[in-house]
Amino acid sequence: MMQTVKRGYFRIAAFSSFALVQATVLAQDAAKEGGDAAAEGTTTSTGPTFVDIVYGGSFVNLGIWLMIAATSFATLWFIVDGLIKIRRDKLLPGEVVEGVRDALSEGDLQAALDTCEANPGPVSRILLAGFGNISEGYEVIQESVGSAAEMESEQLMQRVSYLNLCGQIAPMLGLMGTVVGMVFAFGTLGAGMQGAAKTQMLAQNISTALWTTCIGLLISVPALLSFTLIRNYATRLILESEATVLDLIKVLRNAEVEDEDDM
Repeated sequence: MMQTVKRGYFRIAAFSSFALVQATVLAQDAAKEGGDAAAEGTTTSTGPTFVDIVYGGSFVNLGIWLMIAATSFATLWFIVDGLIKIRRDKLLPGEVVEGVRDALSEGDLQAALDTCEANPGPVSRILLAGFGNISEGYEVIQESVGSAAEMESEQLMQRVSYLNLCGQIAPMLGLMGTVVGMVFAFGTLGAGMQGAAKTQMLAQNISTALWTTCIGLLISVPALLSFTLIRNYATRLILESEATVLDLIKVLRNAEVEDEDDM
């Protein structure tokens, strides 16, 4: 009887010890998995900050980002400047056209000159170039008008061409940032860093490289698109201005013919 009771106690103690060991092992495994999950969560949630991407561990990378920022500002500036400067009411004002037409129809050349001088602008300068050679004959007037129109077109295109320059520079700066980022990435692979620190530094370098390319393209596409649209619009307005001026001064040809007939 006593032996049976001892065997029962022994079995209970053995079972309790086994259960305690298993519970301890399971608790340790759960704690380890929780720690790994927390570590993974921390690693996942922690990434390169904006300062890390811009600075990138090098003043070279910071300089590239500063040039990209300057290009972005210049692109916005020239787009706004083009929209303000290249407008129909500025390049081809109706008061100048109507004033010169009325003055020339009445034969008052001085009134036409006063209208152009009172309203400076591309069409006024083209008209003044033609009026300045009125004594040389109508063919010379046409040539002077064409030359003045080309000069006005060239001046406008010089302003617009800066947009084209920004559109070409931006992706090149992005490519430069990519090259610098990849150089640092390969340098990280060859360094003596190990583990999570090495992985984090490698990810930061690659992220910096890709961000510069992305921002460069985001600047380049609107710049080139705006350049094309504004340039075409400016060219059309200049051609229309030249045609309008030639239409206005055609009365001078009739006046010249009348003078020759009178002689």
